[in-house]
Amino acid sequence: MRPSAAVLLSTLAFAFPAVAQQQVVKPPIAVYWMSIDTASGMGAGMNVMSMMMGGGSGSATRTMHLELGSSQSASGDPRAGHDIPPGLNMGQTLPLITPQRAPAPRGEYTHENMEKPKGRMKIYWGCGENVRAGQPVVIDFAGVAAGQRPPNMVSRQVKGPRGPAFGRNRTYGDWPNSEDTKTVPADASLRGDHLVKGNYSPEIKFAIDESHDFMEPVSFSPLAKTSSGAIPVQWKQIANATGYFATAMGAVEGTNDVIMWSSSEVQEMGSALMDFVPPAEVARLIREKVVMPPETTDCTVPAQVVKELGTGFLRFIAYGGELNLVQPPRPKDPKQPWEQIWAVKVRLKSTAGLMLAEGMGGDTGGRPERRSRPAAKSDAPAPEQPQPQQKDAVEQGVEQGMKALKGLFGR
Repeated sequence: MRPSAAVLLSTLAFAFPAVAQQQVVKPPIAVYWMSIDTASGMGAGMNVMSMMMGGGSGSATRTMHLELGSSQSASGDPRAGHDIPPGLNMGQTLPLITPQRAPAPRGEYTHENMEKPKGRMKIYWGCGENVRAGQPVVIDFAGVAAGQRPPNMVSRQVKGPRGPAFGRNRTYGDWPNSEDTKTVPADASLRGDHLVKGNYSPEIKFAIDESHDFMEPVSFSPLAKTSSGAIPVQWKQIANATGYFATAMGAVEGTNDVIMWSSSEVQEMGSALMDFVPPAEVARLIREKVVMPPETTDCTVPAQVVKELGTGFLRFIAYGGELNLVQPPRPKDPKQPWEQIWAVKVRLKSTAGLMLAEGMGGDTGGRPERRSRPAAKSDAPAPEQPQPQQKDAVEQGVEQGMKALKGLFGR
């Protein structure tokens, strides 16, 4: 005898009680992100060209990017501000200004309007005295610009939520902005009570503890080549770091070839990894041997990479944790809807950059002693600039090559 429909429905309801009790979750009215960075060495607010010309100092800088997004419209002109704790030493309130509508983009990259790039990109990866078998992967810029997908090319995606943004939220404000560009003091601290309020957002009250304060700056030991020509890079372990990643970039002298190397044990360019990465993604990338575990304190750039780079540029990142808060807290009763009012994310990283050459790092402040030169007047060109034509080609080659790759992979 076939069971009746009523019996079947009763059986299914008994077998899957959780489906009927799935909690209703309503997204927050307001979302507030604080992106916190400690930048040291030659990576502290400098562009690639100035770093390759030997500029910079060893001091660390602290930066914040504050973003408030709301699903509500403002009552009048949008106004919002962040009341900060005294330890930041930046006054009482940081204004969150709504940007003016951005102009329509002009001259965007397309295969048709881009000048045909020249040269190649040679990609290496892995820590150690020598490069691994099957390296490098070679990408021809002209072929990429023509729409050819490079063979054996690995492109990883980093998963994570999208933060507030102008145009993404009904109303948006951020800092720094056109009205307030003050710098964050070197001794600033985020610890204490915070309050975000405005005429388009509910009040957001939260506190930041010591474990989510600015991260320590990256501190390298002085660089020195081994007998094989490799360069070991050593650093002090950073408190609260969840993992580390490094890349190096440069050009082969006399050519249009660009060299890229990453500390990953498997093929990875790392362009998506030199930024904030959620802790869960860092943990995944550590398991996949892309990111170095937080207990790591050294990585050797292989001799062949060093030889081809000449004096390349090393970029380094220590990923930090996140503070994620939601008000009100999630109800324990799954039958009760979770109607979120606001959500806060505080994300952290510590970054650094230095020239990949002997004598860099340590107490040299990111500049080898042999390159020291007399101070020049600010209105006069600095003497003895090292081969500016070669450096122009390096920057131009990197820029064109990365545009071509971005156009192909959407990264």
